Amino acid sequence: MHNDTVLYEVRDRVARLTLNRPKSLNALNLDMIEALRVATARAEVDPEVRAILVAGAGEHFMAGGDLKWFREQLALPPQERQPLFERTISDVHQTTQQLRRCGKPVVAAVRGAVAGFGLSLMLAADLALAADDAYFTLAYCNIALSPDGGATWSLPRTVGMKRAAEIALLGDRFDARQALDWGLVNRVVAGDELLPQAEKLAARLAAGPAEALAGTKRLLNAAFETTLAEQLHAEQRAFAACGVNPDFAEGLAAFFEKRPARF
Repeated sequence: MHNDTVLYEVRDRVARLTLNRPKSLNALNLDMIEALRVATARAEVDPEVRAILVAGAGEHFMAGGDLKWFREQLALPPQERQPLFERTISDVHQTTQQLRRCGKPVVAAVRGAVAGFGLSLMLAADLALAADDAYFTLAYCNIALSPDGGATWSLPRTVGMKRAAEIALLGDRFDARQALDWGLVNRVVAGDELLPQAEKLAARLAAGPAEALAGTKRLLNAAFETTLAEQLHAEQRAFAACGVNPDFAEGLAAFFEKRPARF
């Protein structure tokens, strides 16, 4: 059966991944878990792709996991349910890993509900734009679950430990302005401007120097895991590698010729 729960389109060197269960607020079900894993893996290796844009069809980004499916699993005995949940979340986590590992910049465009794994997915992107109608909640604690999708890794790095604890332990809902104030999103825009602005940003990244941007993303990802000496050494190697890439010569030529660079 064809799985169209995530749509994949490449235009102007940007892979657009659209969560496509709008009638269910793009809630994450088993089909979408698999489709997201396949789409992110495809975008990572697609030579035509230089940046990735993740958005939701309809009025919402993602309202979290499909709770109807979870309720159905309550019929299973605990000794069957626990390994099933572990396998399912392992599949979910492949998407998070691929988005963070991928050398291509990832932009999330969110509107409406950004809840549960929807918030984790947004946090896995490098940059996030929110419509002014977006609302956010990690939500897991409200149904007696702990977070997944890398939220407990991303949140402390994004907002600090105390704020992360507030978001994760209380599960309160907050709006786009609060998300901007806390540094969870980069910009808040009018709803009708969300996709045009996100596409413009993704196209700008796609037109950038691919090797330099990949190296920069790799360095930023490592920043909380390394010593200063290790990070300086990594910067040294990345800088030198960029210095022998043809993009560097083009960047210098464009600067001195006072024209836009063509990477």
